[in-house]
Amino acid sequence: MAAASSLLSEDQFLCSICLDVFTDPVTIPCGHNFCMSCITEHWDRNVQWQCPMCKEQFDKRPKLRVNTFISDLSTQFRRSVHKKTSSSEVQCANADEVLCDVCTETKVKALKSCLVCLTSYCEIHLEPHHRIPGLKRHKLINPVENLEDRMCKKHERPLEVYCRTDQKCVCQFCTESDHKLHYIVPLEEEYEGKKAELGKTEAEVQQKIQERRLKIQQIKDSVKLSKEDADRETADCEQVFRALIRSVEKHLAQLTEMIEEKQKTTQKQAEGFIQEMEEEISELMKRSFELEKVLQSDNHLHLLQSFPSMIPSPPTKDWTEVRVHSSYEGTVRRAVAQLEETLSEEMKKLCADVELKRARQYTVDVTLDPETANPLLILSDDGKQVSHGDIQQNLLDNPKRFSALYVLGKNSFHSGRFYYEVQVKEKTDWTLGVAREPINAKSTIFPFKGKWALCLRNGNEYTALGDPFIHLSLNTQPQKVGVFVDYEEGLVSFYDVDAVALIYSFKGCTFNGEPLHPYFDPFNNNGGKNSAPLIICSSDHAE
Repeated sequence: MAAASSLLSEDQFLCSICLDVFTDPVTIPCGHNFCMSCITEHWDRNVQWQCPMCKEQFDKRPKLRVNTFISDLSTQFRRSVHKKTSSSEVQCANADEVLCDVCTETKVKALKSCLVCLTSYCEIHLEPHHRIPGLKRHKLINPVENLEDRMCKKHERPLEVYCRTDQKCVCQFCTESDHKLHYIVPLEEEYEGKKAELGKTEAEVQQKIQERRLKIQQIKDSVKLSKEDADRETADCEQVFRALIRSVEKHLAQLTEMIEEKQKTTQKQAEGFIQEMEEEISELMKRSFELEKVLQSDNHLHLLQSFPSMIPSPPTKDWTEVRVHSSYEGTVRRAVAQLEETLSEEMKKLCADVELKRARQYTVDVTLDPETANPLLILSDDGKQVSHGDIQQNLLDNPKRFSALYVLGKNSFHSGRFYYEVQVKEKTDWTLGVAREPINAKSTIFPFKGKWALCLRNGNEYTALGDPFIHLSLNTQPQKVGVFVDYEEGLVSFYDVDAVALIYSFKGCTFNGEPLHPYFDPFNNNGGKNSAPLIICSSDHAE
């Protein structure tokens, strides 16, 4: 077949009506061949039952059947032409472009591919498909290579429909045989459906890519922050330990000096004793010499006359109980105990200093929310001060307004770290801290889902309002309180700002992803004794 087709020219495989290679060629009684669609349309529109070539008239419309021999030759010829075009050396600006199969010299970019002709056409050679009625019915698609792959291997027909039952592309003949009664849909319909699915998959893939890129960036940012935190932590540790080392060295120097002074005192005392006893020895030796001289004398009268003055010994001190004793036993133990106590206090202060400096890096500007303030509370115009008034104000009620002496900050925080400072100077009673969303602002017992606060009552009774309440004993009375929250760590800490000391920390707090609000309770003014306001310090002062 291939040998035969190679001996035939292209003109022998062209339909005289559409001037293209035969598609479903049929032979009419006069012996001439045409495409089935071309001759059918010709008879429908023009002279009935007449041959377009020889003009022979037939008595009745001939029954048309595909000439399988010519059809096979046409198919082989079409394929041979396509292979020659594919294997030939062509010129094209873009190697990825599909070229026209009809151009004989310089190949031009194809505009469309015909699934019936199995040929790709440039704009010029595509013109017959727009003009000739028979060619207009051919299936044109965007140019593609390897058009033979779009033909059914079994029936040599274009793969025009899709079998959803077997999930494959088939030709019209397949739908009448192997895929009869299967769920068949047009290829375009399945294409649009599958394209939509792929588009959705592509969107999901892109979303996953973006999510992972974002996660990578988050991890990189976390590593960067971790490195910064590590460097800062190392610097803080070095600062604390250097201070502790200096303290230890100072205590060691003081202890050494004390021991040396004690030794000097002991030595000086011993030297005094020795000098005093040497003086007594000198006096006693004089008396001993005088006694020895009298005793050696044979003059009875002289001995008797000297006796009264010789009998009493020179005045001396009783040295029996005198001791030079300097005990150093327990010195090290006492020194270490004292050092431990001192270092403990210094460590607390140093750590609080480091923590407070770090907390102040997260200072936020907190402003009071007048819509939440109890009507007895007086707020400053700038929303930075709150105190208790004697007269209830005529304010518009709303679900957010507290029945208890509370007011919230306008700010709320869902994550991260934040810090603010509140002046409590000259107040005898107050409460401040952070709280989750109110359950019922009208409740006077416990309106919050959860709160973490510090309070003062009666001028000197401090309590950490957690679960349970913890009574605190403070060395100093705070004049300014710093509040620090690390949302992710579940940490709420209160600091005595002036004393640079940690008052109390709530750890392992559960916030449940809900916003936290700074909240304030200035308490009643107690006849003017507690009339001073709670003052939120400005960001500049906090830093």
